Amino acid sequence: MSSRRQDRLLSALLREDTWITGPRLADLLGVTPRSVRAYVTALNARVPGGDAVVSGAAGYRAGVSARAALAARAGADSTPRARLHGLVRSLLDDPNGIDVFETAERLHVSEATLEADLAKVRSLLDGASSGSRLVLERDRDVVRLRGAERDQRRLLSRLAHDEMDAADFPLDPFRLALGGGSIPAEAVAPFRAALVAELSGLGYYVNELAIADVLLHIAIAADRVAAGRELDSGEAAETAGDAVAEVIGRLSRERLGVELGAGDLAHLARLVLTRIVTPGGTDAATLARAGLDPVVEAAVRAEVVQASADYQVDLVDDAFVLRLALHVQNLLRRAQEQSRARNPLTRSLKSAYPMIFEVAVSVVGGLQERLGLRVDDDEIAYVAMHIGGRLERSRRAASLLTATIVCPGYYELHEVLRSRVDRSLGQGIEVVRVITAMDPLASEIDTDLVLSTVPLPVAAERVVLIQPFLTEADVERVQQAAARLRRARRLTRLREELSRYLSADAYVHPLPDVGEEGIIRLLGGRLVDAGLIGEDYIENTIHRERLSSTAFSDALAVPHALQMTARRTAIAVGVAAGSVAWGTGRVQVVALAAFSEQDRDAFQTVFEQLVEVFGEGDSVQRIVRRGATFAGFLDELVAVIDG
Repeated sequence: MSSRRQDRLLSALLREDTWITGPRLADLLGVTPRSVRAYVTALNARVPGGDAVVSGAAGYRAGVSARAALAARAGADSTPRARLHGLVRSLLDDPNGIDVFETAERLHVSEATLEADLAKVRSLLDGASSGSRLVLERDRDVVRLRGAERDQRRLLSRLAHDEMDAADFPLDPFRLALGGGSIPAEAVAPFRAALVAELSGLGYYVNELAIADVLLHIAIAADRVAAGRELDSGEAAETAGDAVAEVIGRLSRERLGVELGAGDLAHLARLVLTRIVTPGGTDAATLARAGLDPVVEAAVRAEVVQASADYQVDLVDDAFVLRLALHVQNLLRRAQEQSRARNPLTRSLKSAYPMIFEVAVSVVGGLQERLGLRVDDDEIAYVAMHIGGRLERSRRAASLLTATIVCPGYYELHEVLRSRVDRSLGQGIEVVRVITAMDPLASEIDTDLVLSTVPLPVAAERVVLIQPFLTEADVERVQQAAARLRRARRLTRLREELSRYLSADAYVHPLPDVGEEGIIRLLGGRLVDAGLIGEDYIENTIHRERLSSTAFSDALAVPHALQMTARRTAIAVGVAAGSVAWGTGRVQVVALAAFSEQDRDAFQTVFEQLVEVFGEGDSVQRIVRRGATFAGFLDELVAVIDG
């Protein structure tokens, strides 16, 4: 029975925090409902109360001991992956090597199993970055790990990250990397707080999202130095961060009890400067531009201009280009060192803001061509955060709804009410008119919403009754009404667009589980046969998929090319009988979107709203259940959109 799938099931229940049916869980995991029941039994057996997962008529949901069940699994050290991690740690810790027979006995495994684990270690080293020179040497029964200290540390960091990537629940990277070492994992948190305070005192803005990865490198360095494994000054890249190096050295001495040498300090200061800090203060722009490569700035500016035109968004701003160029320059330095910056918000950014993420993919794709950049989803997510910050103001203005206040005149009552509405709701609603009559004419009310202190016969669907003195309950009702109106408008546009772009000839059920490229070629072939796209569009779509997975939710993937070169906009849809593998997960619906230049405006509407509709579990199940035929799929999709 797969413990990994058990963890994925429990993680899905914790993430949704509601009832999920057995069939839907089976689709998410790519198993049968019977297997789901077996997994639930195994999960409940992990905890004394047997209440990790609660079962009911509505399906399953996370119980009070759900997190304890994950922790129990996280603490297990008998899995093949954990054993491999421990074996590599032993090789890294002992420069004289390990005895094969003694190690097999210590790990309570057969010699054949240990030999198989050593083969995995060799594969791990062969698959390491091109700059790594780590090799396994064997002299009869003794196996040694040879290579530069910097490469050995990188391997230790990689193992910790691999453990976290493979887990479907949070793991402590410091315990993974420092287990059995001289630096206690508990010492990292106080060190972190002191480091952030010191860096802020030096005038830097600190990226709290990326700091954990740098702390992991610092902790590994301290642990290795304590064991007599210092980094030679020749192995560390040069850095101008003398003040940062001084801070790291002093805090390592005071908080971790380790004296770091010049090589370690230079290397760690460079990591801090390229990963987690940005110059702050009034002279930030001057300081930043002084260290910025003009080639990088020119490339970033060109891609920002191109993305602004392609997606019709306002990104062209000198301050924004400067900040993004600094980030890209640091990204290039990380790539040269075969290191990466993790982003804990990648998943949520991708599902909640697919269009912003898509613009980031476009920018990064262009920088690949210009600068030879190679990045993963975490790095793309950081670029998306830069873009999202720039676009947030214009996005908020576009979502403003107009409102009329109806409040019968009595002294200054209507003025007080308007003032309260502006203060409480001004970010999402703009009051354009105040009517003080008891019975306003229908012709006077042409706004999105009507906030009235008296019942009105006109525009009933837009009226929200409020008190003359605005209450918290009033604010909540208005916000809910505004959210319903925005959603209705978005989905109405989606329904109109989909009715033009979907067709029975480009519909596949059941969708075969043949991998991303196979599915893209299958769906794209339908559009090629219809004369809507060329073979080049399929290849460009596969290229886009390799940049970043287009699975924007647990149910839906929307593969597409970055270029809008379709002869006419169309969407080919495939619905799986259960689910199909896509990226590192599984999806139930794949919508290959091919847009023409003339329909550029529709791209954002269709893209974001499809992700929204298929991000709701109940809606997905309704649509998929009727998906055996195109007519059934389309009818249920329209019904879901109409609410």
